[in-house]
Amino acid sequence: MMEEKTMKKKLFYGFSLFLLLLTYWGCGSSQTVAEKEKLAMEVREGVEQSSFRFEATYAYPASYQPVFLSPYYDVTVSPDTVKAYLPYYGRAYRAPMDPREGGFQFTSTDFTYRYAPGKKRGSWMAKVTILDLDRPVTFTFDIWENGTSRLMVNDFNRQSISFQGDLSSRVEKNE
Repeated sequence: MMEEKTMKKKLFYGFSLFLLLLTYWGCGSSQTVAEKEKLAMEVREGVEQSSFRFEATYAYPASYQPVFLSPYYDVTVSPDTVKAYLPYYGRAYRAPMDPREGGFQFTSTDFTYRYAPGKKRGSWMAKVTILDLDRPVTFTFDIWENGTSRLMVNDFNRQSISFQGDLSSRVEKNE
């Protein structure tokens, strides 16, 4: 009988501690209104100044399952250069001669950049058309003020593919 009461007491304290930690963790992870506004302003300035970095976390190939990506795939957009390092999954209508050119790996200095407000409040659409590749490639970013973004890639020689990821407006000078 005494062991049963001790066991119930331990379960009660353990469960209480779990709820307390869960509540503390949930409250600690939310952003304040000022932090959200600052992030929205940074994202807006990055889009307007064509100075941002998109870090892909998921790839969504056409007609295939979504693929979780390692943290090394990104697209960096600056006023004078676009650097892309993204994988490709899907059907290619014309295969590259070099097998290392399977994804989107290039540095472009000849491109057009346009942006406009998105369909929903607090979102933008940025379109980058790469002109110095051997084929037409267009990157279309749907960007939200919380820093998340979706990238749709249209390539004349391949099925389209999209990526989900995070956007940061600070582009390091070393890149």
